[in-house]
Amino acid sequence: MEALRPHKALVLLLLISSVSLSAPARAESTVDGYARTYMGILADEGMDFAIMQNTLDVRLRHTGSQGAFLANPYLNHYDDSSLELGLRQVYVDLYFPWMDIRVGRQQVVWGKADGVFITDVVSPKDLREFLLPEFEEIRQGITAVKANFYIGEQTIELIWVPVFTATGLPDEGSMWRPATMLPAGAVLDSSRQEVPLALENSELFARYSVMSSWGDLELVGGWMWDDDPALHRKVTMDVQSGQPAVTITPEHHRLPMGGLSFSTAAGPFVLKTEAAYYHEKRFQTESPSDSDGLLEKSYIHSMVGASVKIWEINTGVQYIQRAIIDHDDGQVAEQFEHTVTVLLSMDFLRETLHLSLFSYVGIEPWNALVRPTVSYDFPGGIQALVGTNLFFGDEGTFGQFDSNDMVYAKLKYSF
Repeated sequence: MEALRPHKALVLLLLISSVSLSAPARAESTVDGYARTYMGILADEGMDFAIMQNTLDVRLRHTGSQGAFLANPYLNHYDDSSLELGLRQVYVDLYFPWMDIRVGRQQVVWGKADGVFITDVVSPKDLREFLLPEFEEIRQGITAVKANFYIGEQTIELIWVPVFTATGLPDEGSMWRPATMLPAGAVLDSSRQEVPLALENSELFARYSVMSSWGDLELVGGWMWDDDPALHRKVTMDVQSGQPAVTITPEHHRLPMGGLSFSTAAGPFVLKTEAAYYHEKRFQTESPSDSDGLLEKSYIHSMVGASVKIWEINTGVQYIQRAIIDHDDGQVAEQFEHTVTVLLSMDFLRETLHLSLFSYVGIEPWNALVRPTVSYDFPGGIQALVGTNLFFGDEGTFGQFDSNDMVYAKLKYSF
């Protein structure tokens, strides 16, 4: 008899658990979700469509006294008539007096930062549309087993991820594809891009958290793969043309990390900080002495921020820094990367009209993404939203997309 592979065994466990939870005492079943139309137009002379998308997102829940089940299928329909059907989450919860277990495809959220991933590393990102979708859509689900142990105000969380999921990257030709992903004229070799499904290739994560009157503290660690592949470079001489030929081979590598996050109230202010240490990530280099075009360097990613309500305006500011330890002059990435985020929001008309402004501002080189939005909540679960994505600068994380300024509108019905 053929042995069940880990992902098949996981599906079988989900089915068995869902049946066992089908008729518990005090059971409750709910269905909710939303339907949304999303249209974006580039703010250039051509006024071309940047996106035309229709989405149906459904959440099926069944909750009992000893466990629960959730399935979150979604369907995206695009302007080219293509359909994308997926499962954002599908898992079973088992409840015990002093612990909970969650098994299945799930999203895991760590950390305190808004709009930035520092210790929030368990769920990989879907960057096919850069950072523009809702963060629930950017954060991918992972197949995992998660156990939470409760000790008074303290929680210990352990996560085993048997199936590696990489960052979702833009397709070739996409307006969101960075030029550095594949240099002009280079040949792509994907033979080493996959991480084989094997027990030794599992990822392990742990978090200790405590919530008390003095604040919320999280200590985290992970033995994981880098969700972003390192781009190994090989240069050979083409015999016929006599010109150098460049081959790029993406490959994922282990990237151990450890970090912490903390938030506390100080009068009207909410103060927060977050930091993570990543051990020996592969960074690109221009130095000819490095045959594969990569250097192993550790780095620290950190954030300090504060939020407060001023004249009915919800205000939040964050300063984020990435610092590469023992930086080499030949590295493509700068030793220090500085970013500031600003969030301003205000509600009117009995909290039915919402004004919001969220901005990323990169320093050295200066570049930015500014996202103002206006939305209105109609009766019956209908919301209309209009916004813009404005990119500034000539280079950097946001400046590289300076030609992608757009105006967009969304009409959403929640049920």
